[in-house]
Amino acid sequence: MMFGNKSESIQGDGMNALLEQGCSFDGKLTFEGTVQINGHFTGEIFSEGTLVVGEGALIEARVDVGSIVIKGKVQGEIVANDRIEMHHGAEVRGNITARTLVVEEGVIFDGNCQMGMGNEGNLLTSLNANDKNESDLGLESFG
Repeated sequence: MMFGNKSESIQGDGMNALLEQGCSFDGKLTFEGTVQINGHFTGEIFSEGTLVVGEGALIEARVDVGSIVIKGKVQGEIVANDRIEMHHGAEVRGNITARTLVVEEGVIFDGNCQMGMGNEGNLLTSLNANDKNESDLGLESFG
């Protein structure tokens, strides 16, 4: 499954679980592989896999995953060991940490960002979305 038309976009080997619109869950989610949430989730999410936050989804949680693709709304801290993708229409409110960050035009982000490979001792770059605009951050918009 590919999101967008970028060849470097996160691809999964199929969906392991789906929380559809109209459904809500409150608690702790752990999973392997790829999970997509289109409904409302509150709590904590832990995985080495990929979390897909669909359009219309609302996640109010601490998220610690391998990779995350965001098209809906996320409120809370996000840590991705590999990659965070924020697609057009996404709203992220909270601090994020990842090695790679992809932000499309039309995303709302309110929080701090740390990028790099801190787990391997390399310098992390810290960005504060409240203090800087997109051009100051050196981010390229895709759209």
